Order: sequence, then C-alpha cells, then structure tokens
Amino acid sequence: MSSPKGQTIDLASLSTQQLSQVKKQLDDELEHLTNSFTQLRAAQAKFRECLRSISTGVTPKAGDKPILVPLTTSLYVPGTLADKENVIVDVGTGFYVEKSTKDATKFYEGKISELGANLKDLETIVQGKSNNLRVVEDVLRQKVLASSAAPTKA
Repeated sequence: MSSPKGQTIDLASLSTQQLSQVKKQLDDELEHLTNSFTQLRAAQAKFRECLRSISTGVTPKAGDKPILVPLTTSLYVPGTLADKENVIVDVGTGFYVEKSTKDATKFYEGKISELGANLKDLETIVQGKSNNLRVVEDVLRQKVLASSAAPTKA
C-alpha cells in the first residue's frame, strides 16, 4: 500500500490493531472524499440550472411576462426582466458581476467543465482509496482468521 509520501508499507508486518487504525483512517478519508464528490456534483447541477435559466428565461420572447425571482432557495417574488441582454452573475464569495447572456453562458459552461475535470480526478482518487481499503480489509481478515485458528491448533 502506498502512503502519501510515496513509501510502501508491508501490510502483513502490521499488527491487527495497526491495521484497524489504517482501515479507520482510510474509511474517514473515503467518507470525506465521497462528501466532496457529492458537493461538487451539486455545484455542477446548480451551474447547469443557471445555464438553463439563461437559455429559457432570459430571451427577447420573455417580454414583459412576469417571472419569479428567487430570494432564497424557498422564497420567490414576482418580477419582470428589466434587461433581456444582460444578467447578474455570482462569481463567488459574494461578488456579483453584470455580464451579457453570451458571456454568462460561457462563464457557466467553463465552470461546468472545470467541475467535470475535478470530478473525474476525484473519482480516480476515490477508486484508489477504495482499492487500498479493500486490500487492508483482506489482510486484516486474514490476520484475524490466523490468530483465531492458531490457538485451536496448539
């Protein structure tokens, strides 16, 4: 098994207690990475929703039709579009920038593709950690079986 520093550890030389600690650490890391993966997926979905809103809601056809403007995730107020060519974009950490619908679309597409690349990298890391966890569990299981079988033979 590889450690973060690139060193290899012979799992067979570890005690069952040490293997249990390694297993717990891998479980914790895997849980954290899985949560991060879920959060990145949610962020990507939000950006896709922003793209959909721009493409379907901010069009010259929208005219003076009333729309619902989200104030929070569960509170909407009625409104109308004042400018059908420009939108306000949340660029992060509470900063908003006015962009044309074309530039906003490019911005969100870039964010979606960037998150897609991050998700792909994270998925590779999660698979590696999962494989490491399986190996540790197998070695731990063998050690436990060997230690429980040893006293009966003696």
